[in-house]
Amino acid sequence: MGVFVFLPLLFPLTAMPVARLAEQHLHPRLATRLLTALAVVLALCSTLCLVLLVVVGTAQLPGNPLPDAWSDPEVRAAVPYDEVAGRAGILVLGAVAVACAATLRRHRAVHRAAHRALTGLPGPDAASDVAVVPDPDPYAYALPGAPRGRVVVSTGMLDSLDARERGALLAHERAHLAGRHHRFLLAVRLAARANPLLRPLQGAVAYTAERWADEEAARALGDRRAVARAIGRAALVSRGTPLPVLTGFAAPGPVPRRVAALLGPAPADRTWPPASTVVGLAVWTAAMGAAGSALSSANATVTLFLVLKAATAL
Repeated sequence: MGVFVFLPLLFPLTAMPVARLAEQHLHPRLATRLLTALAVVLALCSTLCLVLLVVVGTAQLPGNPLPDAWSDPEVRAAVPYDEVAGRAGILVLGAVAVACAATLRRHRAVHRAAHRALTGLPGPDAASDVAVVPDPDPYAYALPGAPRGRVVVSTGMLDSLDARERGALLAHERAHLAGRHHRFLLAVRLAARANPLLRPLQGAVAYTAERWADEEAARALGDRRAVARAIGRAALVSRGTPLPVLTGFAAPGPVPRRVAALLGPAPADRTWPPASTVVGLAVWTAAMGAAGSALSSANATVTLFLVLKAATAL
């Protein structure tokens, strides 16, 4: 197993360059899916690395429930600096588990609170999926749920926009629901909890998901300037959503970049950037980093299994 067990903890560094480049040069839909896939793969491999370290670490603790042969010298020799690495792995994996559990708990609590806030309003039907909240504070967000979710918008936001801009707002939020963007955002949020080196990908996906919805709204309306104007005006009056985990129409962040992108031509909808470009090179580097992380994890897992099999009757 050797040093291969530690490599998945560091391979997320290979994905850092692609985070900003993907925002700028890839279609937002492709960038969101690519960055999320990279984050999930790298986080899973990183967590598996910690699990392997925990196996070695717990085997040396007195009173552990594992077979005695698991603390065989061959098992300890499978990991460099096994005493330090094994015990550190226990602490780090515990912290990762607590952070991920807290993120999931907050995610569920926020969505329950958001649905409770709509109590008393007309439910969604075939004619409309929009919930208008009588609130002077301007905000709008997409609220996922069965069967298709709802677009929640306050009267304050509707009063701040003209008819064309309201259409852009609704198209944007419906794009969030249709694209299941909340799943991408939750996946990268959990990945960043599993390995802090993946935090740049979390921020990048939050931006590309908004850009994806912007482009879908522009395509639905056939007017990129109307969407840009709606985003700009909403950003001037909005202070964010009442529940910060939910994605808002004028979410805090690089709104000027979103507006500038909409005032330019539509991004090219290509499936993969050429390797000869800077972004293509970054994508291939990140892909190779993810592949290397997976191979290192697989190598460490198989090696530890064979060592354990030789040391005890598995």
